Amino acid sequence: MHQHYNGLKTAALFGVLWAVLLGLGAVIGISTRSSAPIWIMALVGVFTTAYGYWNSDKIAIRSMQAIPVAEAQAPELYQTVRELSARANQPMPRIYLSPTLNPNAFATGRNPRNAAVCVTQGILQLLDARELRGVLGHELMHVYNRDILTSSVAAAVAGVITSVGQMLLFFGGDRRNANPLAMIAMALLAPFAASLIQLAISRTREYDADEDGSQLTGDPLALASALAKIERGVTIAPLPQDQRLVNASHLMIANPFRGGAMNKLFATHPPMRDRIARLERMAGRPPA
Repeated sequence: MHQHYNGLKTAALFGVLWAVLLGLGAVIGISTRSSAPIWIMALVGVFTTAYGYWNSDKIAIRSMQAIPVAEAQAPELYQTVRELSARANQPMPRIYLSPTLNPNAFATGRNPRNAAVCVTQGILQLLDARELRGVLGHELMHVYNRDILTSSVAAAVAGVITSVGQMLLFFGGDRRNANPLAMIAMALLAPFAASLIQLAISRTREYDADEDGSQLTGDPLALASALAKIERGVTIAPLPQDQRLVNASHLMIANPFRGGAMNKLFATHPPMRDRIARLERMAGRPPA
């Protein structure tokens, strides 16, 4: 697989996330004339990072109401996942099925030994065996590239920053001693910065997983065909924008919500046409 320098990218992005989080603590500290908020923000960041590390798989699976599937219930699905895992020289992940008709899939887990792959009823009905294999290759590469850990922790920390920023805007402490413009700017910019960082993590890793997953399966056009079908299927059967689903949406192979202008601007996934064009170039086919 190609070297995507994910470790360096992750370190830089998390550095900015933590800087924003501690910056919020500093603004609150100036307002309250106390250093305690900085330490509180640091402890919140440590707790959130640890919680995201240990529970990323459980949170995502619960949000999709997924249940474990035995091999006797889905022999072809097991056969495909086992073949791709063996090809990558990695352990077999747990397999889950979500009852939703939204055609989607995601992998989760902090490392290959604790990985799980979840597919929806909708994607099983929509894709043929070759296309599903392309999707599963993509999802497994998220695990092998350690993307799940990074994106889950980033989402958790970004959520804390957004919540604290909103609290700072409306409950800013002693405004007589604080610079109100600085406080308002931090409260507005911190959530925005956190969202942009999470988007950068998610979008970059989607491209990488498309590329590496296609190398694993040896069939980039299968994934390209699957993505085109999934995009149409999501439009027909979008997920409701429940907060639990929003928090897990960055893990999925496609944005599961109905797209609007603002949703597309802040989507955690790159444009589908760009992903398909890249895959077609990998296969030596000029993009349509």
